[in-house]
Amino acid sequence: MHKLQPIRVAPVDAAVHQALLGLRIRPQQRGYVGAIADLLADAASCPGCEPVAILHGDTPVGYCRIDANARSVAGCDFGVPALGLRAFFIDAAWQGRGVGTQALAALIVDLAKRYRHARLLVLTVDSGNHSALRLYQRAGFVDSGALYHGGRSGPQRLLRRDLL
Repeated sequence: MHKLQPIRVAPVDAAVHQALLGLRIRPQQRGYVGAIADLLADAASCPGCEPVAILHGDTPVGYCRIDANARSVAGCDFGVPALGLRAFFIDAAWQGRGVGTQALAALIVDLAKRYRHARLLVLTVDSGNHSALRLYQRAGFVDSGALYHGGRSGPQRLLRRDLL
């Protein structure tokens, strides 16, 4: 059992990139997230995207990606500067310990500091992914009531959270 140190987030650099490739998801999550190697390659080829490591000490325990333009995530504009969150996941071995909740809290603080112009963080989550919906709502995200139909696994709920 790992002692739970504070969870922090940091942009992916060369030092952590290789370690991220060891992250795993549960089989039932594959349709929602995808393989970490593909996620990292996609982020590397996407201008305005920032891969972010979720860390326990110096050990990667999760991953997410920030898009500088929320339109790329949600397919719409928001009237205020907004960032998009995608591909958020916690390694299967670390799930069920509150790491996701801590990671989202750390991410919100980090984004508010590093992206001072942004006022909003948005994401889409599969309507059937009830665990993720609960996690995001605990982290202060609000369901906009809108559905996004551009996802690969069916209709997705559009959630938003202020960054102020």
